[in-house]
Amino acid sequence: MQVQCQQSPVLAGSATLVALGALALYVAKPSGYGKHTERLKPAATRLPARAAWFLQELPSFAVPAGILARQPLSLFGPPGTVLLGLFCVHYFHRTFVYSLLNRGRPYPAILILRGIAFCTGNGVLQGYYLIYCAEYPDGWYTDIRFSLGVFLFILGMGINIHSDCILRQLRKPGEISYRIPQGGLFTYVSGANFLGEIIEWIGYALATWSLPALAFAFFSLCFLGLRAFHHHRFYLKMFEDYPKSRKALIPFIF
Repeated sequence: MQVQCQQSPVLAGSATLVALGALALYVAKPSGYGKHTERLKPAATRLPARAAWFLQELPSFAVPAGILARQPLSLFGPPGTVLLGLFCVHYFHRTFVYSLLNRGRPYPAILILRGIAFCTGNGVLQGYYLIYCAEYPDGWYTDIRFSLGVFLFILGMGINIHSDCILRQLRKPGEISYRIPQGGLFTYVSGANFLGEIIEWIGYALATWSLPALAFAFFSLCFLGLRAFHHHRFYLKMFEDYPKSRKALIPFIF
């Protein structure tokens, strides 16, 4: 049975992402994990970082991958399937690579549940729209929006992965202490990993030319940008020799 596109849930889901991004900016406090775990009560239930990130990120891969699995197999099929494939590539890495290499602190269980709910909802929204609602002209693969968007997506993902690798190498297995990250875009900003992911989702929004992807890019900018800001303040407070020229998120600017 062919699924018919319903615009109401697409609009509602997109509006929810925008509202969550705006709420993050309004609250102006970082989510209580990683460097900011102390914001939660000491008795809060926590899971090991690897298990936590795996469980949280899994729906963002499994949901759209399940939608894709129901589509005809084709390397260059409809643009919507290819673009959703890019979404799956990002979350395959986050689920099966990043999470299993993570050396972070134990992760609060309540945030895992929130993350699972968010990732499930966003996975449904992006997958549903691209497969059942999106319409692209025949020449979309040669359109500048697609080409530039995919370039930014790949660039951002590369920056994100490289920055995460730098952060991992700051710790030996079992360590939870903090050191000043050096190299790559960390030369210029404290949140190089966050900048990479923001670039990635801006590129995705451009390549898909869709409201749900734009809403997700806006949420990512708000949530990750705020986190970069608080990371920067954390480093400045902890390290007296922290580079004064280094910005929080945007080189030379912010």
